[in-house]
Amino acid sequence: MKMTNGEGGEKLRFAIIGAGMSGILSAIKLREAGFDDFAIYEKASRLGGTWRENTYPGIACDVPSHLYSYSFAPNPEWSHHFSPGAEIQAYFEKMARDYDVEDFIRFGSEITRCQFREGRWHLATDEGPCDEVDFVIAATGVLHHPSYPDIEGLDRFERSLFHSARWDHDVALENQRVGIIGTGSTAVQVTAELIDRVKSLSLFQRTAQWIMPQENPAYTESEKRDFREKPEQIYRLRDDISVLFAQNFANAVVDADSPQMKLIEETCRQNLELNVKDPVLREQLRPNYRAACKRLVISPDFYQAIQKSNAELVTSEIANVEPKGVRTQDGRLHELDVLVLATGFRVDRFMRPIQLFGIGNKSLEDAWAERPAAYLSISIPDFPNFFMLNGPNGPVGNFSLIEVAELQMAYIIQLVNQRREGRCRYLCASQEALENFDAARTKAAKSTVWTTGCRSWYLDDRGIPAAWPWTFDHFREAMERPDLAAFDLIA
Repeated sequence: MKMTNGEGGEKLRFAIIGAGMSGILSAIKLREAGFDDFAIYEKASRLGGTWRENTYPGIACDVPSHLYSYSFAPNPEWSHHFSPGAEIQAYFEKMARDYDVEDFIRFGSEITRCQFREGRWHLATDEGPCDEVDFVIAATGVLHHPSYPDIEGLDRFERSLFHSARWDHDVALENQRVGIIGTGSTAVQVTAELIDRVKSLSLFQRTAQWIMPQENPAYTESEKRDFREKPEQIYRLRDDISVLFAQNFANAVVDADSPQMKLIEETCRQNLELNVKDPVLREQLRPNYRAACKRLVISPDFYQAIQKSNAELVTSEIANVEPKGVRTQDGRLHELDVLVLATGFRVDRFMRPIQLFGIGNKSLEDAWAERPAAYLSISIPDFPNFFMLNGPNGPVGNFSLIEVAELQMAYIIQLVNQRREGRCRYLCASQEALENFDAARTKAAKSTVWTTGCRSWYLDDRGIPAAWPWTFDHFREAMERPDLAAFDLIA
């Protein structure tokens, strides 16, 4: 029997904010649970989230393809073990079609305000009020607000300048002098992809990165045919990859002294020492912190690319940007035709800039005055019936975010069922539960590799990692069943 009603025949309505990986998943799982009265609000004209926004040359996922896909919708057509961004975008577009999600998406509708009053959430866009719902699911993602560096003169550059997440594909790159500011995953992927196309490439390095070598073989047509004809093979492969990924990486980084962490470090060290021939360049590329203290960069060919004759690693600090290029502190002007800002994202924004008001008109800005925080990364005290996927303090850097979102959505459905089954009308995490969770998380974070002496986007204003500091098994256990004692249930 299809159940769409709450207690007393009341029909429950949902708003999903964001039509990326988590938003599409939310819609699929709501319908599966019997809820079909919802809308997905998407600020852009196309779904896809991170994979819509990021289209830079060389973009690929650093999680194996068969793990970075919905568990209930395996894809036998992945071209590589780590697939390119365009394929991932196409996968999510196909999921939206296959699961009849497209008709629920309201494109070009950026939610600017959510206010809880008279027992419901009232949503608005710049054009005014747009919806009134019982539950809000924020699937707004993490990597969608570009971070721009504070460098004098950026606005004076005469040629082409853009952030990697706003790649200008109308700009010709062949035989051009290209500069890239940044050395994270994006910069590494762009460098390897462009080096054979451009006249010269200057990589401006503030901090060296450890590089984990990872080959990326293509799946053969025979393998893909087997996946199509025997889908159970994909499930077995996915399970195997999940176990290996958790044991050899996800669980390693949360225990800085683990044997697996030491193996990661040794692998990265050998990758550098065996593949970079010039001793001066090798030392310039050698970080002064432990591997995986920053988000580990994975690449099969970055070291080969940066050693090409038309590549230059610039280690002198940037002084300013001038009309014709970048001037470094050593006085040199690096003349450029194209300047790419591969400087990451503002990872502390989450739903913001949405104006969010909970019980008693409490604002999210007040709730997060010190820093973003949420119980199990899902619920905020005083914001009832408002849930997040991949919110603050979640496993953003050490697990597959699809696995994370699926587990979180199953947890959220159980919370929603408290309303459907008449146990309450509203619920949210208690302040005590959040404080206890945050205290335990802060203590556990001290044992992770993220606190071993580097500066990274994982760290909050106190220098505490804002990511999940426990094992993947612990996360699974936490997501199995809500502890209702941790929630304020309001009749």
